[in-house]
Amino acid sequence: MRWLAALGVVCSCVVSTQSAAPHASASMTIRAARIFDGVTGVLHRNSAVTVTNGRITFVGHVEGDVIDLGDVTLMPGLIDVHTHIDWHFGPDGRYGNRPDGPRETPEQRDAAIAANLRATLLAGVTTVQNLGNRGDAALRAAVAAGTLVGPRIVSSLGQLQPGTRTPDQLREAVRASKTAGADVIKTFASGSIRDGGKLNVTQEQLDAVCGEARAQGLRAVVHAHDPDSIVAAVKAGCSQIEHGAFADDRAIAAMKAANVFFDPNIGLVLQNYIENKAKFIGTGSYTDEGFAFMERAVPTLGPIFKKALDAGLRMPLGTDAVAGAHGQNAREAFVRVQAGQRPVDALISATSLAAESLGMGSTLGRLAPGYLADIIAVSGDPTANIDALRSVRFVMSQGKVIVR
Repeated sequence: MRWLAALGVVCSCVVSTQSAAPHASASMTIRAARIFDGVTGVLHRNSAVTVTNGRITFVGHVEGDVIDLGDVTLMPGLIDVHTHIDWHFGPDGRYGNRPDGPRETPEQRDAAIAANLRATLLAGVTTVQNLGNRGDAALRAAVAAGTLVGPRIVSSLGQLQPGTRTPDQLREAVRASKTAGADVIKTFASGSIRDGGKLNVTQEQLDAVCGEARAQGLRAVVHAHDPDSIVAAVKAGCSQIEHGAFADDRAIAAMKAANVFFDPNIGLVLQNYIENKAKFIGTGSYTDEGFAFMERAVPTLGPIFKKALDAGLRMPLGTDAVAGAHGQNAREAFVRVQAGQRPVDALISATSLAAESLGMGSTLGRLAPGYLADIIAVSGDPTANIDALRSVRFVMSQGKVIVR
């Protein structure tokens, strides 16, 4: 992909946030009034975190030469387990290339994606699981190398639509994804929320995808909205259910019994679609009928989330962020708290639990020795008031200070 032109956009924006450029120090110690470790609800007061060569080496009280951030809360960088970081509005301000609109150039597309990455990182999200973009290999490598400013990318390198494919064909597709470098397999068990989200694959197809993913050492996340599709995905041995907008008691019980992760996306994605309806309408299933389905679902998602919460499901935070939503990822946490989750548990869902769902629980999502130095600071105490996530004051990604 053509990222050199886009890098100019990113770097100029990062400069304007105070930090001349991402930079790393062999060792630095950062002190704050409060530290949330990503695991417990107990805040460490007037403590510090030492980072050496990109990893956390110490958490505790320290004296001497430190970077004192003052009255903020240090915490692990946020993790969003479901994004579409490549989705953006085109040069006409609308989603998708339209026959009656200007054609987007490759350079415009690259600049838009780079801007999405920057906005997401500056909002305190230091890792995303991007589900659906075949072009993520170049993005993932550029971010890892530090030549593109953005969150760490975990990617499915596209998505696997079962369609009319046979189980053997689906197994081969999973193997091809593994060979291409996919970190995870994304597949589908139902239609879109915009058409009712009904089961639209066979059990044999799901068994093939999820079974082969396990055989290849990959997680399988499954788009599933209605109870039948959720139960089928669980039966197939998937790792995580996405969406579940029409989940009922049977579906929740199935997920609980199998101890799978459930990423319900109850806030940002539908809010963003409705707020930006004029920019989406007319492309694919973005019709008046499709928007009616989404609008009817909005008031039901909170109660479904609360049922899943009360049942003890493991629910990492994912937003399904699409065009218009990048950098607003924390809105998902706000809606979760409104629906009944404690602020500290919403934070855990976006840090250590999210890392666990990615299979990265031993390296990400906590402020503890040995963990990768993805660290943010927010004004106030987010364990008491989740709105503190609106004010990100410091961002360190991979041991490099992005904003200070």
